Amino acid sequence: MKKTVAIIAHDGKKDEMAIFVANHKDVLAQFDLVGTGHTAKVAAGASGLPVRALLSGPLGGDVQIAAEVLAGDIHAVFFFVEQMEVHPHDPDIHTLQRTCNITNTPIATNPASAELIIKGL
Repeated sequence: MKKTVAIIAHDGKKDEMAIFVANHKDVLAQFDLVGTGHTAKVAAGASGLPVRALLSGPLGGDVQIAAEVLAGDIHAVFFFVEQMEVHPHDPDIHTLQRTCNITNTPIATNPASAELIIKGL
């Protein structure tokens, strides 16, 4: 059974995510991929890989991913965060980060940490 990686990026980080998944599509092809709304479409378009789309982050997608992490169905999260903006769904973002910390699930919030996780997967 394949492990699953979640892909999320704030609007200001979607281009970075597109570049990241395109540069790592050979490694990412070994995993099932899931993402929030528009990020799933961006990642699929950049890599040619199938990405199961959930709701967008502001509509509950971050919480959906947190629930899958809690269920043991997601094994790593790549969440490229735009730190310079306030997000109306910040509580959901913190819930996802807390869930990853509680379950000891790797979470990368920028391309540099995602690179390290990719090497470890």
